[in-house]
Amino acid sequence: MEMLKGKVAIITGATSGIGRRSVERFVEEGARVLFCGRRAELGASLEAALGPERCRFMRADVTQEADVERLIAECVKLWGRIDCLFNNAGGPAPQGGIEATPVAGFDAAMATLVRSVMLGMKHAAPVMIKQRSGSIINNGSVAAVRAGLSTSMTYSAAKAAVVHLSNCVAMQLGEQNVRVNCISPGGIATGIFGKAFGLPSEAAEKTAEAVKAGLAKLQPIPRAGITDDIANAAVFFASDQSTFINGHNLVVDGGLVGGRMWSAQQAGIAGMKQAFGIDA
Repeated sequence: MEMLKGKVAIITGATSGIGRRSVERFVEEGARVLFCGRRAELGASLEAALGPERCRFMRADVTQEADVERLIAECVKLWGRIDCLFNNAGGPAPQGGIEATPVAGFDAAMATLVRSVMLGMKHAAPVMIKQRSGSIINNGSVAAVRAGLSTSMTYSAAKAAVVHLSNCVAMQLGEQNVRVNCISPGGIATGIFGKAFGLPSEAAEKTAEAVKAGLAKLQPIPRAGITDDIANAAVFFASDQSTFINGHNLVVDGGLVGGRMWSAQQAGIAGMKQAFGIDA
């Protein structure tokens, strides 16, 4: 369909998982993409597979302002504009109760999950304001919407900050015809779960298939989420089909945060009837 024909995008955290699949989908839909990550070998392999005329890799740490400035400048140098920024980069955060939360771990997680988003918006905004157009997409989480949906309360708090910061910036940049929206994934089968439990990146990526059976039981839609679910949502937000959507958090979770599952509710009702001595 080439929904993104002629558009230029930046995608962060794109050497694996949701980010990598988003690069592939954006290119399939006609965009040129500058993507970044910290694993140069994986980035180079994706650039080679898709072709440097359509996508370019840059090694960058998006918690560092200088790296983000360089990323934005390189995109403008390459293709003259930025139509979409997908702030996708993320990572695990400290687990355990509040009484055991290490300050250093908390600060590092906030840098990875929140500061990186702020920096991306800060440095993309002047380019998009000058163009009088653009779409910024920030990766949130169902953990931002409801407590207890992450292995880390720090992660949940950080993602809630991302969603609200996105709303605040949407109110500012919307006046310049620049849209800011969030995508909040539910249980998506990637290596993030393995990383959350301390596995090194390569080993964590191999756990994606292993978590699918468990994730399929979390929500009414009886399957695990996959990277295409989020990448396709990002394509929509980057496209001209969403030009009147601003300040929205699109939850892509198969119904996870919608409420109590129907079957569980009916089982509870049946148990209550039994306790009351009422025939089913």
